[in-house]
Amino acid sequence: MVLLNIAEPGQSPLPHQVKRSVGIDLGTTNSLVATVQGGRPNVLPDSQGGCVLPSVVNYSGDHGPVVGSAAIDLAVRYPADTLMSVKRFMGRGKADAAADATRARYRLSDSDQGLVRFLTSAGELSPVEVSADILRSLRDRAETALGGDIDGAVVTVPAYFDEAQRQATKDAATLAGLKVLRLLNEPTAAALAYGLDSSEQGVIAVYDLGGGTFDISILRLHQGVFEVLSTGGDAALGGDDLDAAVANWVLQKTGEPDLAPGEYRQLQALAREAKEQLSTQSSADLDLAGILPEGGVLSLSRNLFEELIQPLIKRTLLACRRCLRDAGLGAGVDNIVMVGGSTRVPLVRATVASFFGREPLIDIDPDQVVAIGAAIQADILVGNRPQGDLLLLDVIPLSLGIETMGGLAEKVIPRNTTIPVSRAQEFTTARDGQTALSVHIVQGEREMVADCRSLAHFELRGIPSMVAGAARIRVTFQVDADGLLEVAAREEITGSETSVTVKPSFGLTDEQITGMLQASFEYAEEDKVARQLAECRLSGWQLLEGLKSALLADGDVLLDANERQVIDAQMTALESLIEGEDAEGIRVQTEILGRLSEAFATRRMDKSVREALAGVSLDELDDEAAE
Repeated sequence: MVLLNIAEPGQSPLPHQVKRSVGIDLGTTNSLVATVQGGRPNVLPDSQGGCVLPSVVNYSGDHGPVVGSAAIDLAVRYPADTLMSVKRFMGRGKADAAADATRARYRLSDSDQGLVRFLTSAGELSPVEVSADILRSLRDRAETALGGDIDGAVVTVPAYFDEAQRQATKDAATLAGLKVLRLLNEPTAAALAYGLDSSEQGVIAVYDLGGGTFDISILRLHQGVFEVLSTGGDAALGGDDLDAAVANWVLQKTGEPDLAPGEYRQLQALAREAKEQLSTQSSADLDLAGILPEGGVLSLSRNLFEELIQPLIKRTLLACRRCLRDAGLGAGVDNIVMVGGSTRVPLVRATVASFFGREPLIDIDPDQVVAIGAAIQADILVGNRPQGDLLLLDVIPLSLGIETMGGLAEKVIPRNTTIPVSRAQEFTTARDGQTALSVHIVQGEREMVADCRSLAHFELRGIPSMVAGAARIRVTFQVDADGLLEVAAREEITGSETSVTVKPSFGLTDEQITGMLQASFEYAEEDKVARQLAECRLSGWQLLEGLKSALLADGDVLLDANERQVIDAQMTALESLIEGEDAEGIRVQTEILGRLSEAFATRRMDKSVREALAGVSLDELDDEAAE
């Protein structure tokens, strides 16, 4: 049955011009599509009345991909052709994803320059193509329900997705034939749903434990303004890991047999069913018939289940503490919103309530709340409702910057900066006569480039030849509302300009994403020492380069033999120190050499003035001054 679009007073520009918009929660385990009808958001069901679409695709037949529950039914028979939890592979390189692929019993292609491509009966497929098939199924569902083409969609992503993962998600939506209005962080979408439905004000923590990722966001809601104060999480933790804890327990209890891929898929499904049963029951039975040759039944109590997953739940609290600290808060928040099917686990809800000191909100189905929030945002962005109804201020999860001399990472946009945002910073050349500049864009919290994520390189050419430090190069970072980055560099004297849209071929590993912030805290003192050493080396190197050039031009003319000998000796001493690790020694020697060369610099300046004024009369100078 086709749903009719009803234009409520004041919610459409003109009668009968309501556009079809949807919000899509592209989840690791399940996906949903929602829309706003008659001013109310609703999740759209399939032809059988089910709202949840399992994020599983099977490629075993000649009839095209099979998506959803039907694909799950084929998983045991065709394990290598049935792809699930593909979201964990989005925007990642093959080397990064090898461990997850092995655990999931997937076969990866050896080709395509290190990109993840799954080997299936339908050929090689990338995570983007598989995700596009899931999104295409959701699009078809929405077009059937709404009676026409979709005018725009908001697609949600985990708050901790990096540039490559966000771009991969956007590419998948485009491949599925969707016009992407915006990529929206999942916790922000959930706060959107609760903010409008419940008119909540104050500070809200959004605890999102989905199938493959964990996100925590702290938001301030006030008079229709949703401001994200901070965001954090663990991109390598989700409901799949709770299932794995149960599956590993079964393997340990049964002597750790070597299961075939199809048998392991059965065990995964059995573990997931047990987890879901234990949300409402005190125990669950796992029937191993068809998985193990000897079969048998194992009984898992809720108490034992909670012991198995306790370390995983504690990991989420570490991210919560960091996020609260970044927001400048203690544990005091006004409300906690629970998102993701894994938050139905009683231990999760009890642990979160104990940590924050209040019961979490569970008014909206945790599986549906993200899609509902995305639908509300899509309804606004497509033009069905005045933009002024809602202001959404999201943030970037990790700092963005460029590499400077000495291997230093100069942050241009710090993490937790509200987006969209544009920031610019001026830089200069390091060598005399330099006519080109290589710009290296990095992401991360560490002080040294070697400890950060490399995003892209590009070159600015056409810089006029002049002495080091004279050029003015303005580098501008622009992050759009989707969290995607564009960087431009402009030489201010000539106007030479170049830019790059940062679109890495693959993203961070799960461990790298979640470890970046941890490393920035753990190695803060070490990074400080390393940065001081690099800065001292850079200052010393610049002084040496400048002096060498000056001595080559005027050393024999302006210095006597003794003066030249002293300066040469101090330069040799500084060169020796720069090769070592003594930052304070380098700094002191740089100051000594700088003071020692001041007289030489003064003489050079006087010489330049004399040469400039040679043959110029006082009358001519007076005339120029008068003009």
